[in-house]
Amino acid sequence: MSRVADILANKGPDVLTVPKTTTVYDAIAKMVEVNVGSVIITEDDAVCGIFTERDYLRRIVLEGRTSRDTQVMEVMTARLVVVDPTSEVTDCMSLMTSQRIRHLPVMDGPRLVGILSIGDVVRTLSSEREAEVRYLTDYISGKYPG
Repeated sequence: MSRVADILANKGPDVLTVPKTTTVYDAIAKMVEVNVGSVIITEDDAVCGIFTERDYLRRIVLEGRTSRDTQVMEVMTARLVVVDPTSEVTDCMSLMTSQRIRHLPVMDGPRLVGILSIGDVVRTLSSEREAEVRYLTDYISGKYPG
């Protein structure tokens, strides 16, 4: 079973962050620039929330706010669901499914060390299942050294 640290070792620790006083417009521009669906919100280098495409739709578009006049701290999700590097990827999938989230910050104590997307988790689990199927197929067909 893979752990979060395994994904981060391949993916890297880079996480897009912006200060909580950043306008939604500027946060979205940065998200588009690096092609991600979320940004971590910080205050004095501490994580204080996450802002996602879903937050934009629900709290800007549907509420009639303007992205140039609204700071991310006004519309971010402050209640973060996080995991640590030792968490199993299958547990992350369960957590993301039950909480209906697509981005999972990875914290090592108080320090942000990465972020997982639902795509990262699905790719990892899919690769593991493919390897299991190959192994079992080889075993059943007699290709596995016994």
